[in-house]
Amino acid sequence: MRGKRSKQYRKLMHQYALAFNFREPYQVLLDAAIIQDTTRFKMDLAHLLSRTLHGEVKPMITECCIRQLYISTTEDRAEKNSWIETAKRCERRRCGHAELEMPLGAEECIMSVVDGKGTGSNKHRYIVACQDAALRAKLRKVAGVPLVYVQRSVMVMEPMAQKSEEIKEGLEVEKIRAGVKRGKAGGEKRKREGSEDVEEREEVRDAQGAANAEDPIKKKRKRGPKAPNPLSVKKAKREDDGKVQGSRTAMPDRIEKQIRAARDEAKREKAQKAIKAA
Repeated sequence: MRGKRSKQYRKLMHQYALAFNFREPYQVLLDAAIIQDTTRFKMDLAHLLSRTLHGEVKPMITECCIRQLYISTTEDRAEKNSWIETAKRCERRRCGHAELEMPLGAEECIMSVVDGKGTGSNKHRYIVACQDAALRAKLRKVAGVPLVYVQRSVMVMEPMAQKSEEIKEGLEVEKIRAGVKRGKAGGEKRKREGSEDVEEREEVRDAQGAANAEDPIKKKRKRGPKAPNPLSVKKAKREDDGKVQGSRTAMPDRIEKQIRAARDEAKREKAQKAIKAA
């Protein structure tokens, strides 16, 4: 169950990052009650916040909330000191109520910090960790406010509020429309480029055809009469008296004439090639 919940929180923070531009370190506003409850349950508040939000956190407390810890009444003096020590480790967030004789409640003070002008937006991207149910109900009406609280020694992160969900879906629709527009523009550009490429290929093909038409047709070279390769014919051996020796008989006159004609033709071709090369 813990692993499933952790996966949900990671996905939820990713959605806040995409839709509302949340970045680490996350600014977490604390109220006095959550400091008191985590101390009573022996919980490391900063570590739990970092594990729940899946990122580096910067705990913050308003002047009114820390004053509430100082004026709170409890029989256990050591417990009160631990509350104040935990609050001192947090960054002090000015709320503008320090001049008041008595501190404001967490609901009024934190609302003035998160959405002081009543615009319905979380301009400074605060994450609120509080135990006040009424304060969480008001913060759900402000877009882009992640809410965290402690329940039975377990830190819980609320699902995205309806208003934040609507804004996130609106942004997604706008991105889809923008992508479709870019896709259409890119498709038209590709079509123009494709038609230009076709025209270029046709021009190159026409130019090649014209060049081939201008080249003169090469005449086929006439070859002499067919005869055996003179280099592969075994030469006849002659004796002193001029007679042919060997196991084979002398070649007929017709074959000898063909051989001589082939040799003469080869010499002529060789001479022509030498003249052309010169």
